[in-house]
Amino acid sequence: MLERVRNWGGTAAEVDRRYPCEDYLDGPVERLTRAVTVRAPAALTYRWLCQTSVAPYAYDWLDNWGRRSPRELTPGADELRIGQRVMVFELREIEPGRGFSGRSFAAAERLFGPNAGTYAVEPLDATSCRLLCRLVFGPRRPFGRRWATLLAYGDLIMMRKQLLTLKALAERDARQAQA
Repeated sequence: MLERVRNWGGTAAEVDRRYPCEDYLDGPVERLTRAVTVRAPAALTYRWLCQTSVAPYAYDWLDNWGRRSPRELTPGADELRIGQRVMVFELREIEPGRGFSGRSFAAAERLFGPNAGTYAVEPLDATSCRLLCRLVFGPRRPFGRRWATLLAYGDLIMMRKQLLTLKALAERDARQAQA
């Protein structure tokens, strides 16, 4: 699989780092890293990341039944809890203000195979941060390697859109707060 499909936007340190989701699956896994720099404070970016508990923020016509993901923060969306479903994940770990990790729930595993993810916000300074996602998934039989490649390409398309949308919304709110 091409390196640019495995890693979109991640620094060498981010790609090499181990994330909590990597402990949720047994056996060999495929690791995907997606990351962007956000010109907004980490706290605001985390708040927008928590909006994924409300809507997917990718291609709404495809993964949100045509409903537009909210463009304003939803009160209480940042009050995540263990066991809560966020996208295709059931949350297992939450680090308020920093990120969350989960493993796919049963219905998602029937469709995609076993997978897990960590979303994280890492401050760079007071006004910018990194927003990243590590996704791991195990081999799916009987197609194995072909399925892994297909899933990686599909994830790249969806995750890129999601991270860029969250980035744009956080940066918009940061600009409005400065005005």
